[in-house]
Amino acid sequence: MRNYRSNFEPGTTRWAIRRAQWRALGIPESDMHKPKIAIINSSSEMSICFSHLDEVAGIVRQAILDAGGLPFIVKTTAPSDFITGAGRGGRYLMPARDLLVNDIEVAVEGAVLDGMVCLSSCDKTAPAHLMAAARLNIPSILVIGGYQGCGQRAGRPVDIEDVFESVGALAAGKISIQDITDLSEVAVQGPGVCAGMGTANTMHIMAEALGMALPGSAPVAARSARMKELARAAGRRIVGLVDEDLRPKDIMTPAAFANAIRVGLAVSGSINLLRHLQAIATEGEIDVDMFQLMDALGRSAQGTRAVPLLCAIKPNGPGRIEHLEAAGGAIAVMKELESLLDAEVLTVTGRTLRENLAGIEVLDAQIIGSLTRPIGPGPSVVILKGSLAPDGAVMKLGLGGKQSAFRGVCRVFESQEDAMAALSNGEITSGQVIVLRGLGARGGPGVASASWFVAAVNGAHLGDDIAVITDGQFSGLNHGFTIGQVLPEAADGGPIALVRDGDTVAIDIAGRTVDLLLDACEWQARRAALAPFVPGEKKGWLSLYQHLVQPLSKGGTLKARG
Repeated sequence: MRNYRSNFEPGTTRWAIRRAQWRALGIPESDMHKPKIAIINSSSEMSICFSHLDEVAGIVRQAILDAGGLPFIVKTTAPSDFITGAGRGGRYLMPARDLLVNDIEVAVEGAVLDGMVCLSSCDKTAPAHLMAAARLNIPSILVIGGYQGCGQRAGRPVDIEDVFESVGALAAGKISIQDITDLSEVAVQGPGVCAGMGTANTMHIMAEALGMALPGSAPVAARSARMKELARAAGRRIVGLVDEDLRPKDIMTPAAFANAIRVGLAVSGSINLLRHLQAIATEGEIDVDMFQLMDALGRSAQGTRAVPLLCAIKPNGPGRIEHLEAAGGAIAVMKELESLLDAEVLTVTGRTLRENLAGIEVLDAQIIGSLTRPIGPGPSVVILKGSLAPDGAVMKLGLGGKQSAFRGVCRVFESQEDAMAALSNGEITSGQVIVLRGLGARGGPGVASASWFVAAVNGAHLGDDIAVITDGQFSGLNHGFTIGQVLPEAADGGPIALVRDGDTVAIDIAGRTVDLLLDACEWQARRAALAPFVPGEKKGWLSLYQHLVQPLSKGGTLKARG
């Protein structure tokens, strides 16, 4: 048995006072020298996403006990996009991710525990858990919380995406308030995350693609027998990980991140995977550039091939998340990609990816395609650069079908709320380029949401007729002609800060460009007149975040600015 770091020297102060606390909790003397495992239970009674995690924590706890470990359930903050996003235009969501990382550090490092099992559910929890694992670099494994069940209305499937887009349909006079009420009654039929290839399911798949969740973990129906067995297996496995001293940075190597990007392209994952993967790498001081990787792996080059689209799950296509699970899930997608992946990377099983993939097969070729017969040619996500986004911006193509170029006259908004009001008033019309700025990591602060506006645009059936460009964030459930995470953001003096109503923006998907069409003299005049950004938050967590956050090219992680 290893001499675990949690086994303090007898006679020291920390040994004595901890022993007194733990004996008072009823922990027997025989358990004091076992590996001490945190069960990171990011749960909350405010959101259906987390409503089953207390039950899952109990399953994991018993499995750790049975495997010879000493478990401790640690409650943390639990941001839910559709609940926590209500305040300040979604500005608490990204900062909540980093608050959660620090929450975990305080609990696990403060107590000097030996390993952790993280129960991951809504959008920000899986990336935060992976960031914490990379930062602390102690043996860790993720348990995927799973997706929610959905209902029906008038014989048709209804999910949270339908509710999300209903406000735009209401503004366009296509539905009534009663229709929205009826949709909301049936859209969610159980615990878990949004049932689509949004950010939550994408990041669940990324956890498995990185090797940090057990094979077959994602996607999985919440509270299903299979999900519960995966939780038990993770509880047993964490004790082995601690004894083997297999750490996250042994698993999350540059090659593993490249694998994850390939899987993200193959499933047309949420564009938010880029900033979250970059944040994980930044926290672990792992030298990879996710934006560069996404751009390179999405293109064909000498000696390489672009990653095609292997499945099209809503909102990218007609498939549903339960269809992907039934077809074999992420591990089946990786099997089809095996020749493009580095299969020698280690995973939390203690085996290589190649070993994990042995014997895996696709169970439904209509849902998961192959390299020779893909669902679409790809790439499903592209990085655009140009005079409007010199450091890059992200556009999701999904199955494609979008026009290859777009040129339009700009309408500029400094908030999502103003853009929503203009949409409701009929001021947004076909052919326009809608620019929402000042929503970036620093300017928002917190990568403020433009997703409600885009959902409303789609509900109003304008999604393919206008372009939406922002330095803020979209939801993984958004679709349409949208370009997000424009860098540099307006607060950092990016060209998006210079755009005015009536300007023309040109987008060329094939050429991977997005340009603001101004002559040199006008560029110079506007740049000279641009006032420096002054942080507006004066107190609270958002103030700290605004002063500490790095650009999204660093994952939007926190670091004191020099």
